Amino acid sequence: MPQRSYRASEFLDAAERAGAEVWIASDRCHVLDKRYLWPERSLVIDFYDPDAAVATIVAAGRVGEPVAAVIPAGGEAAAALAARAASELGLPSNAPEAMAAARSKRLLRIALDDGEVAQPRWFVLEPTQDAAAAAARVEQELGWPVVVKPLLLSGSRGVMRADDAAGLAACLVRVRALLAHPERAELDALDGQRVLVEAFVPGPEVALEGLLDDGKLTVLALFDKPDPLDGPLFEETLYVTPSRLPAAMQAAIARTTTEAAHAMGLYTGPLHAELRLPPGGHPVVIEVAARTIGGLCGRTLRFGTGMSLEELVVRHALGQGPPRVREGVAAGVMMLPIPARGVLVAVTGVEAAAAVQMPGAAIEDVTITARLGDELVPLPEGDSYLGFVFARGDSPAAVEAALRQAHSNLHFELRKTMLVMP
Repeated sequence: MPQRSYRASEFLDAAERAGAEVWIASDRCHVLDKRYLWPERSLVIDFYDPDAAVATIVAAGRVGEPVAAVIPAGGEAAAALAARAASELGLPSNAPEAMAAARSKRLLRIALDDGEVAQPRWFVLEPTQDAAAAAARVEQELGWPVVVKPLLLSGSRGVMRADDAAGLAACLVRVRALLAHPERAELDALDGQRVLVEAFVPGPEVALEGLLDDGKLTVLALFDKPDPLDGPLFEETLYVTPSRLPAAMQAAIARTTTEAAHAMGLYTGPLHAELRLPPGGHPVVIEVAARTIGGLCGRTLRFGTGMSLEELVVRHALGQGPPRVREGVAAGVMMLPIPARGVLVAVTGVEAAAAVQMPGAAIEDVTITARLGDELVPLPEGDSYLGFVFARGDSPAAVEAALRQAHSNLHFELRKTMLVMP
């Protein structure tokens, strides 16, 4: 797990409930080693040196009791390292090529094209190609509008819509400034600087949370996203389950996701997919990741008699065969967007938000993850949220109403900061 992982405690608690002893491999800071209480069994790894990171994990895994599973707890980089380490330790894992496709939007698009899976039309813009050349390709190959995306970033970071050549040029300036940071090149010297340009797919978006067993997909939850994601940015807010879509459409989404997983070569472990539903058409794959849902959104899901998503994933990796039937209530999460760049100086309304009760639904928890004094950066440059609000109830509509009411009770005061451009 990265040291900034939202869900460290959830996975540690899940492992304890499953009766497993845990080693943590993290990019923890050596300087803080004597000032922070890290678990006794912890390894220091560098996500920018994956070969050395895998070697560190494998070496530790070959000492003492045999390792039962290597599980990622946050992001595509962690998932790729976990799969490589598991493979070298002789444990079930997805192939490196499959994990690469789950991490790189370019490799994902190639795999889906080869598998004839429905997805947007697309091309990759090289770092040396200018906006005019890109606009000419859009007009010849895709048509307007288009969506611009970095290949290796997640969480809607750097994702923008362009409706014409001028808009595309502006998007490319912003996304290339974001990719100019040295750490992007460290992730991948070439794909870290490339940009994906794909045709915009109209219609609602859904998210599927699933688990793969020898290539067979079990749908754990299908989330509706009630707020339209039409751009110019694509900041996600509401996730609500169960889906209100017709059963036939839900089945089509599951089939398309299975096709995508097979095309990528994924056959085991958690899967998170994003799909668009164009008017009167077939589900279109936008993203597929070989990991669980991001942030704290996994807290929305409970299985069997209260098992968390993290515990389900841990028990699956340990071969314990956990229950996979989600609890029979509606649930949802509101990811609190950052409204503007600035330093967070005050948060009010948390108690009022937590106390919201609507007919048929109530707020379960309000978690503010941003801390006072933090400098916050909104999308498309930012990579975090202010926090998360969770609700449960009798119906998806009631849960959505409760989340919207709770959000309206929250107020965040930011002190503006000066942005100095080179």
